[in-house]
Amino acid sequence: MVARAFFEGLEQRAERANLDGLDHTYRFEIEGEGNWNVRVHVGRVVVTEGPADGSADATVRMNADVFERLVSGEQNPTTAYMRRKIKVDGDLGAVMKLQRLFG
Repeated sequence: MVARAFFEGLEQRAERANLDGLDHTYRFEIEGEGNWNVRVHVGRVVVTEGPADGSADATVRMNADVFERLVSGEQNPTTAYMRRKIKVDGDLGAVMKLQRLFG
């Protein structure tokens, strides 16, 4: 389960310098693996697993294979979005800032 390992370690891996100015809530729905809520606020990341915990700025949906390729660097996120392998509801601008969090 790549998604579980990724999200469980995200709070510790996130570089505080990359988070300056980010203030968003994301919902990730990874088909076949689960759902995670990610809150970025005041240079801090908080991840919770499970049902939505409020309204997210953006919800990002994809299957587990696409997610694995994204986090391994084998898949360009923009290309995946354009090919509809990733679906986004909500603030696309907030989603574009995810590279700062995941990078």
